[in-house]
Amino acid sequence: MAHFGSVQELEAAVGQAETSEWVLIDQDRVNRFADATDDHQWIHVDPERAAKGPFGGTIAHGYLSLALLPALASGRFRVDGTVMGVNYGLDRVRFPHPVPVGSRVRARSELASVETTAQGVRVKLLVTIEIEGVDKPACVAESISLYVLG
Repeated sequence: MAHFGSVQELEAAVGQAETSEWVLIDQDRVNRFADATDDHQWIHVDPERAAKGPFGGTIAHGYLSLALLPALASGRFRVDGTVMGVNYGLDRVRFPHPVPVGSRVRARSELASVETTAQGVRVKLLVTIEIEGVDKPACVAESISLYVLG
């Protein structure tokens, strides 16, 4: 976790990057995500049918990769003097490569900008979700968090 003693330290860190630990994307996680989102497309939840499909097996939902951003990226920052961080939104999201079930993913997060506003401190991260052993990323996103000042 990146820990900043002040907003000024956070501002000085613009351009720095951090990489998370690897996280396994197993079939149980994909099935639970399918249940939570009511997206039971066969390429995600039917291993037998998916084995004969275009990906050779089941793949994670693109939105599952995106849903991991708080744990893998923005949730890994702590700024003293703030009382909480909340998801402010996304400026851009792409899913360049499917995540095969059984793969491990991690996030590389670059601190792109820090802006103090009346609401708090708005932080933009350039996040790349990498798939172990695959050259193309699973997801690239510009993630924005708002840290509320205490």
